[in-house]
Amino acid sequence: MLDIKFIRENPELVKENIRKKYQDEKLPLVDEVIEIDKELREVKTRGDELRSNRNASSKKIGALMAQKKKEEAEAAKLEVKKINEEVVDLENRQRELEEDLKAKMMVIPQIMADTVPLGKDDTENVELEKFGEPLVPEYEVPYHIDIMEKFDGIDLDAARKTSGAGFYYLKGNIARLHSAILSYARDFMIDRGFTYYVPPFMIRSDVVTGVMSFSEMENMMYKIEGEDLYLIGTSEHSMIGKYIDTITEEETLPHALTSYSPCFRKEVGAHGIEERGVYRIHQFEKQEMVVICKPEDSEYWYDQLWNNTVDFFRSLDIPVRTLECCSGDLADLKVKSLDVEAWSPRQKKYFEVGSCSNLGDAQARRLNIRIKGENGNYLAHTLNNTVVAPPRMLIAFLENLLQEDGSIKIPEPLQPYMGGIKELRPNK
Repeated sequence: MLDIKFIRENPELVKENIRKKYQDEKLPLVDEVIEIDKELREVKTRGDELRSNRNASSKKIGALMAQKKKEEAEAAKLEVKKINEEVVDLENRQRELEEDLKAKMMVIPQIMADTVPLGKDDTENVELEKFGEPLVPEYEVPYHIDIMEKFDGIDLDAARKTSGAGFYYLKGNIARLHSAILSYARDFMIDRGFTYYVPPFMIRSDVVTGVMSFSEMENMMYKIEGEDLYLIGTSEHSMIGKYIDTITEEETLPHALTSYSPCFRKEVGAHGIEERGVYRIHQFEKQEMVVICKPEDSEYWYDQLWNNTVDFFRSLDIPVRTLECCSGDLADLKVKSLDVEAWSPRQKKYFEVGSCSNLGDAQARRLNIRIKGENGNYLAHTLNNTVVAPPRMLIAFLENLLQEDGSIKIPEPLQPYMGGIKELRPNK
């Protein structure tokens, strides 16, 4: 959410930003917000004047009564009554305007970084760099579910009976591999100076609307019936929410956090849920990075975060590339965003395994996350990035570490988390 003063003083810049995101339907919102803001300020000014007059009249009534000027005192009381009625009307109108202003402000997108490439959708995202050689072996690489089934490591049929499409049972060495990757990711980030958290897996609505846009909320979040609670779609939601209505001492920053959680997503949209596969599902687990920092440090941390993910995947011998999100693919709260994509030797292309985002002060403004500095309080900047999110990451791991004889190579950094096992042999 932008600062209303910024919109008031820079309406054309805000409109141009909307055009660059190919959201022309939102252009009228800028003028509407400015008009609502104007009326709101007038209502507040009038309300202040009336309250001042009421105070003066109330004091006058006491003086008149002391002077036994009853008729004049009664007239003053009537005047106070009229003022009270108008004040009540103005307060009601102020609440209406504030709600309307907030609703419209929440839909106006954050100002993008100047470096964000222009484009209508994800087909126009820009490749930045490749890390590792994307090889295609001479032998066939099966579909990831077929690989898992050869290790007797997945049961989709049972999951459909208990939960429906978009769920799974992992078992045996595949389940162990899944947990080993998460444990390695946890320690990988701790070794890089991040503080480890396990956060709440449910959050209240005021946190949900503080960390994400309405469209994301509608397409992602599961609500707990009868309660003001939502299942988190990523631990970023809980971790940013942790700072709601707080003032952090400047000298304690940055706060670099890494958090584990299960994640729950509706996955509403064009992609849909896979009937046979674990790429797009309703439930998964993830190790996340979150940073709270001063505005001047957010660009530095943005680069640190995506580099951490690249280094993690390369430590497991998985080729990756970075892809910068274009303006039309950038979520409304984000200043800039970069996807990390892993190589799929089966498909002979890259696919998304993580997303790094700089949200500027957007979440901080919604959640009132402030920093205490020498010259007063100011809004923090927030950033987040995926370290790893199995079972999607398992797809990249199994395809890239599959050997010609059907075994799976376990890279050296992961071996301690697998009880020293150096390779997995298929059951079938």
